[in-house]
Amino acid sequence: MPDPVGVLGGTFDPVHRAHLALARAALDRLGIAQVRWIPVGQPWHRGAPAAAPADRAAMVRAAIAAEPHFALDASEVEAGAPGYTVDTLERLRRTLGPDCPLVLLMGADAFRDLATWRRWEEIPGLAHIAVATRPGFALADLPAPLAAVCAQRRLARADFSRSPAGGIHPFALAAGTVSATAVRALIAAGAPDDRLLELLPAPVLDYIRQHHLYRI
Repeated sequence: MPDPVGVLGGTFDPVHRAHLALARAALDRLGIAQVRWIPVGQPWHRGAPAAAPADRAAMVRAAIAAEPHFALDASEVEAGAPGYTVDTLERLRRTLGPDCPLVLLMGADAFRDLATWRRWEEIPGLAHIAVATRPGFALADLPAPLAAVCAQRRLARADFSRSPAGGIHPFALAAGTVSATAVRALIAAGAPDDRLLELLPAPVLDYIRQHHLYRI
């Protein structure tokens, strides 16, 4: 069985330290060998991102450049079409083969909405799901269809190497919360770099400054 591959998608508008904390936890605690970062080109569930797709991909590239177990997958950005997680996982399954364990990395707040996603019932058949929980976003009071799937597929341990897909594993993530919306507001308001570096990796802030992103 090949080593498990993590899949971390998002708008990354901009990519911030909480994203990195989730990806590093996947390497350190979930037995994942590599995390593929996949910026969404055109999100289907929200308005257009503030930064262009190419800029968001470039910020991810800058954020992970020093991390040998992280890789940028810019396929959705290059496609220029709305990206759906089920389609992305199908593409990765075709590329990596039927036996490679895929692990979709999600926060608990996003996981709660999974039953609203396109063809969501097919996602556990394509990948495991690792759900990062934090205070206020535990896996309680899930919508009924999702609660049933979670109860059926829940893994007590992050043992993703036994099968290519099918398990759901919650794990606690102690990293602080970072809101991309709040980061953009701070940049627009002229927040000093020392404040922004608490939320953003230095290479990402450098890119934002060089390309004059998120200014009013």
